[in-house]
Amino acid sequence: MSSLVFRGFSRIYDKREENVEEKMPETALNVVLLRHTPEPEEVVAMAAKLCYSPANVEDLKEKIEAKDQTAFVEKLATVGHLSPIEHITFTFGVEGISRACSHQLVRHRLASYSQQSQRYVREEQFDYVIPPSIKQDPEITREFEKFMAEAQANYTRVLKRLEELGIKGESGNQDARYLLPNAAETKIVVTMNARELLHFFRVRCCNRAQWEIREMAERMLSLVKGAAPTIFGKSGPGCLYANCPEGKMTCGKIEEVRKKFGVKK
Repeated sequence: MSSLVFRGFSRIYDKREENVEEKMPETALNVVLLRHTPEPEEVVAMAAKLCYSPANVEDLKEKIEAKDQTAFVEKLATVGHLSPIEHITFTFGVEGISRACSHQLVRHRLASYSQQSQRYVREEQFDYVIPPSIKQDPEITREFEKFMAEAQANYTRVLKRLEELGIKGESGNQDARYLLPNAAETKIVVTMNARELLHFFRVRCCNRAQWEIREMAERMLSLVKGAAPTIFGKSGPGCLYANCPEGKMTCGKIEEVRKKFGVKK
């Protein structure tokens, strides 16, 4: 980069704008179940029945439709035959989460993601997530909000300077975004099959999961229970019906967790 560009950046940061403490909107989590496989538990029952039946596909469909699938689908979970539930998928729209949260989410690789791009979407005024531990203290909350405002001001100044240098549109956005914090809000569409969702809820509804992704997972679980109550009726953290899988790292609140998820044991 030329000395002219460095001098330009120096002018940007030396000439601080006033009123950087102006508060920007704090975002709020919103999770929507956009779509799911129609008649999901019927689909699972047909897939599973096919494994054990000599009937052709059309006969199988009629037999499944003519009887209650609940007991059969419950039996699948009991015997650990989970491959049939991979045939049903659920698509969620999620907004009001931080980039820190989305980085954890995309570690679940048996899923499909479409995330709002900071390269193509210019952050004219980004919303952000404030952790509860910070919100409980007014002084550090003010410092947090001040930092967010400064980040916004710096991002805007750098974008403007890049445009003056002829670096515009996505070319400028993709470099200016390096100034955006992990707290910045993102939006994402997520699709998972039911088997992966069971795993996701097992690890992310756990008390030891980070608070933000745990809240998101609990919202998602509530939504899929309405669509497929037999499959997800007993879903949740790994300690609901067995010993805590975290071992020595347990939160020590197993009874409290079970009560929260409506489990009596």
